[in-house]
Amino acid sequence: MLRAVLKGNHKSWDEYLLHIKFAYNKVVHKTTKISPFEIVYGFNPLTPLDLIPLPDSSYYFHKEGVSRADFVKKLHEKVKTHIQQQNERYALEKGKGNRDFIFEEGDWVWLHLRKERFPS
Repeated sequence: MLRAVLKGNHKSWDEYLLHIKFAYNKVVHKTTKISPFEIVYGFNPLTPLDLIPLPDSSYYFHKEGVSRADFVKKLHEKVKTHIQQQNERYALEKGKGNRDFIFEEGDWVWLHLRKERFPS
């Protein structure tokens, strides 16, 4: 992302870090299906474009702390299930070509030991 923003101007990269961090934290991630900012704070940060029709503040903020805590807990559970589902998908993709080997007593196996395993 930094390379795309700099476009060859490598001397002023530190000036762009805050903007890139903001963009990264606002983007919805594939695994969690929620932005990192929303996971931490319970709502997405507003940009100037979001302010054009002002949103209903009751959607983003809860009046009572208890309901706010419940909201964040439910949000974390939702993120947790999304992460678990994505991990299961990754495991299925990774395990497509693998076979489970079942060894029984007396089977011959190839064992490769390195010198590092045997101290001199």
